[in-house]
Amino acid sequence: MTDADRGSLAKTLRRPMFLIPAGVGAVLVVAFLGWSATCPCDRTPGAYLFGTSADGPVSDWGFANSVTLCQIQIRARLRPHAINLNCMAASSGQLYLSCSQCDGKYWSGHAVNNSRARLRLDGTVYPVTVTRVMDPGELDQAWGARVEKLNTLPEPASPAPPPGTPRPDDWWTFRVEWRS
Repeated sequence: MTDADRGSLAKTLRRPMFLIPAGVGAVLVVAFLGWSATCPCDRTPGAYLFGTSADGPVSDWGFANSVTLCQIQIRARLRPHAINLNCMAASSGQLYLSCSQCDGKYWSGHAVNNSRARLRLDGTVYPVTVTRVMDPGELDQAWGARVEKLNTLPEPASPAPPPGTPRPDDWWTFRVEWRS
């Protein structure tokens, strides 16, 4: 590269037509990373879930019952989409995600179409698959686990239904399984 070429390149990089889009791009990248690092928060979705990668497969998810909310990241078209959800482990150790009035929610349709997901519990991220449960017996098992968990947490994220409350018809659940 000659001195003339270097001078020409330096002039191009100083031009507003180059600097403005580059600056906007840098701000957007920093904003996306900041948003991903802090959300999902409350009902505001996030994007990429950061955290420590899980060491190995999980067969008993019982420890999830001590966590108020799980965070799930699914692929929504071309971008990651992360939200907070109730999660609960049955006595068998099987983990479920809970979704009230789930039909038509943005994340659930994408999760049904693409089961690959990432789950974050207490800062650890697990590669998982999520599968919508349709079997009434398994739905009742997951609902029972939900009721039990919410009634044992000191400060549940959702109101705890009284023990023995029947499962609502519009309540969905997804089975969560380790993905290698």
